Amino acid sequence: MIHSYKEQHITALTPDAIESKADEMKKAGYRIEQICARSKDGVTTLLYSFDKDFDLQNFRVTVPQNMTAPSISKYYWAAFIYENEVHDLFGVTFTGLVLDYKGNFFKLEKPTPWKTEPKTAEGGE
Repeated sequence: MIHSYKEQHITALTPDAIESKADEMKKAGYRIEQICARSKDGVTTLLYSFDKDFDLQNFRVTVPQNMTAPSISKYYWAAFIYENEVHDLFGVTFTGLVLDYKGNFFKLEKPTPWKTEPKTAEGGE
């Protein structure tokens, strides 16, 4: 039998709200589907997706450069993989990470290769 997801929405959250949202999703029986990241103009956007019975809930968290985000790995242990990846590739530091590779999750030629710098007033980097 093929199932399809219901209509999907993305809800914006502040970085300090994702931890309580993860706790809420865990208690409601949702599993972590993925954490995706992108960076533009010195700001990294994280997309957290949770699934339960083909009900996909998405939460967008915007993390400005040099700001930390709380880890959700105490609720979803496997999130340490996503969070270490985001740290190594985008430079986002997660507080409370249950297994922190401290920038050594990947062997990279250049640190944080997908991290972007803020635009200056003139529009350049």
